[in-house]
Amino acid sequence: MAIAARPIRSHATPAPRRKAKPVEYNILFTATLCLLAAGAVMVYSASSARTLLEGQGDGTMYLVKYLAFGAVGLVVLQVLARNGLELLARLTPALLALSFVLLIAVKIPGVGVEINGAQRWLGAGPLQFQPSELMKLALVLYAAGLLATTPSRLRSLRGVTGPLLLVAGAAIVLVASQPDLGTALVIAFTLGALLLVAGVPLGLLAKIAGTGAVLVLLFALADPERVSRLTAFMNPWADASDTGFQSVQGQIAVGSGGFFGVGLGESVQKVFYLPEAHTDFILAVIGEELGIAGICGLLFLYGLIGYAGLRTAKAAATRYTQLLAAGLTGLIMCQALLNVFAVLGLAPLTGVPLPFISSGSSSLLTLLATMGLLLNIAARSTSHLAAVGHPAEDRGDARGSRGAESGDRGGRDGRARRAGAGSRRAAEGRGG
Repeated sequence: MAIAARPIRSHATPAPRRKAKPVEYNILFTATLCLLAAGAVMVYSASSARTLLEGQGDGTMYLVKYLAFGAVGLVVLQVLARNGLELLARLTPALLALSFVLLIAVKIPGVGVEINGAQRWLGAGPLQFQPSELMKLALVLYAAGLLATTPSRLRSLRGVTGPLLLVAGAAIVLVASQPDLGTALVIAFTLGALLLVAGVPLGLLAKIAGTGAVLVLLFALADPERVSRLTAFMNPWADASDTGFQSVQGQIAVGSGGFFGVGLGESVQKVFYLPEAHTDFILAVIGEELGIAGICGLLFLYGLIGYAGLRTAKAAATRYTQLLAAGLTGLIMCQALLNVFAVLGLAPLTGVPLPFISSGSSSLLTLLATMGLLLNIAARSTSHLAAVGHPAEDRGDARGSRGAESGDRGGRDGRARRAGAGSRRAAEGRGG
């Protein structure tokens, strides 16, 4: 009689499967790669014809530079996305101090590099770095850490204008004096958005914004060139051959593209008329070659970054990572919107590159590092990994200040709390 063989059960432990990344992580990473791919194509399209006509090689000079710094930036992105947040959180004071030292070094004759009347760079030849780009990231890290560990500062003008706005104001003055008003405005708008997210009362925020607007206006009126830029923004066609030339040529490029554009590589404005076609005004080339449809596709990708970045901030486990994610998202979005508005004639020309698209080594490296930190927070926000808190949040006084803030928030909205809400918040704070 045949005996049926029983299947042998394996007692081997199954190999652990890699945990899937949150949807916010995938959106941010995919949108960034799409922008980089579009940037490589458009940098080559916007620069190749003019470099050939000027005898600067075979037309691939700016493309090679973009690809080289983009590759380095992607390495930085991957490192920071995996384990860079803890390190930068602890090195923020040193990073901020280094940024100030470099900004001051730019002003030293013989050290800073002057291009087109602006002294903004350090280095030599193709290896040049713009310290103001590093300052943008350092200020977001500093502001997020300060607002997370001392939330009581948000309740008074003196508390907000203490260490935060004094440090930010000094950085903005140094950047604007290069002159680089565009980057200074990006810093101001980013910090304003961060203060709003942190919970600064709207009345107090309006006072800060009003004071800043008056100071910017006075700074602009102090220099005839800045005044001419402001008046040209109001009516660029009134002096289309001089102060309004760049703005008018950008509008002509976008208008001549229609809805679907004249075709990739077929732009006329980029060759003979449009200054800085591969950097500040690359959006105008996109509008001429790919039309309004191309611009809308680009804005859609930025919209995805904004959406996923804010969802990341909402899902972050600690106050520090919440504010940091909001600040990093605001940095990317403020720079993108300022460039788009300037090219479309909705804001004065500021010389701000389009994030991930324009040719600019310093901006590209800094923005990819920014995205790496945002991806790090996104990966942790809904995963089993431990959340990262700012180093000062581990102290007892920081926990106490968070508890006081929670109590103040509960008292303002007038709603009764459910039992156990405070203990759950405390447990979440200890988990970070």
